[in-house]
Amino acid sequence: MTQGDHDAMSPRAKSAPAAARPERSEDRADDGPEGSMRKGENDASDLRETVRQQMIASIGGWTGALITAIPTAVFIVVNVAASLRTAIFAAVGAALLLTVYRLARKQSIQQALSGLFGVLVASIIAARTGEARGYFLFGIWTSFAYAVPFAVSIAVRRPLVGLGWEFLDPTPSKDDDPPWYRRPVLLHAYLWATLAATLMFLSRGIVQAALYHRNATGWLAFARIAMGYPLFVATGGFVYLVVSRARRRSADGLSREHGAP
Repeated sequence: MTQGDHDAMSPRAKSAPAAARPERSEDRADDGPEGSMRKGENDASDLRETVRQQMIASIGGWTGALITAIPTAVFIVVNVAASLRTAIFAAVGAALLLTVYRLARKQSIQQALSGLFGVLVASIIAARTGEARGYFLFGIWTSFAYAVPFAVSIAVRRPLVGLGWEFLDPTPSKDDDPPWYRRPVLLHAYLWATLAATLMFLSRGIVQAALYHRNATGWLAFARIAMGYPLFVATGGFVYLVVSRARRRSADGLSREHGAP
């Protein structure tokens, strides 16, 4: 064996190429402040997308609205045709079948279970009160409960619609730009949007509470369905119109301030 062969097989010779391998610039960047910042931005973006998809799944579209209305319709029809006890079992049975249908179609588990939970609670209240109108008490209570945080957020000038919208789709801005709640155009738009949501929940609670006290069970069912998804779509359309217009006005104003052409 020659001296060259011995040098090539020595541990020092084998390790030399590895030691001489240059460190890539992107490796150093990933370990530095800029890499940490990019990782944080990616994590925030992933979280926003996850929440956005969960919200879309929870709404369910027109199919979800129809599925939500079926147990209520079954409860009313069976209560008129048979008895309260039979109507309760029929509504719960319909909710169980619809839950299985949603899971079989790989829809949101949260959406399926929340619908079943609402029917179970409403049925328990109806059974305890011994009245068909008791089926709608839980929905009346939740409508008023949802209105409270929206109204409080308006009072403290941190509207919930603005908090949610700016989390899911932040308004483009530079580092020296004020936050959205210090921009009058955006703040006023989010206040109006949150007020619309508050009125939606309050109107549901007030109308259905009045029908409850009149023992108008049939009209209660109609109000539950009519003031559910259709009213939500109308309110959502108003919110989108107000907010999207305000965001365009805010972007134009910031462009002028920064001297954009």
